[in-house]
Amino acid sequence: MVSAWAVTAVLLAGAVAGALRGDRGGLVLFAMATVAVGAFAAHATLVRPRLAADAEGLVARTLSGTHRLPWARTRTRLRTTRRLGRDGVTLEIEHDDQLYVFGRLDLGEDPRDVLDVLSTLRS
Repeated sequence: MVSAWAVTAVLLAGAVAGALRGDRGGLVLFAMATVAVGAFAAHATLVRPRLAADAEGLVARTLSGTHRLPWARTRTRLRTTRRLGRDGVTLEIEHDDQLYVFGRLDLGEDPRDVLDVLSTLRS
């Protein structure tokens, strides 16, 4: 996430430069990009790690807090979708009436590999 914060800093510098030069169009564009990338960086920093597992079950972190998901009431599966000619794989975890969806960026690994590890821990 260091790179996202670095991009946020560069965009902020661009916004300040636009403000100093009186370039309102550049200022608005750089400011909007700074907010968007900064929000992504903050989310990625605050919610890491998104998923952890142990013998009792899973721990999922979201913006609303940390959720403990016992193995007995949890179902995991892979979902493959096709977008823009590419296959995207996500790990879906269903717990009671909640659905948690984790992609490669959330997990830091291929969801297929994570499912293999979770299956091993679960048994």
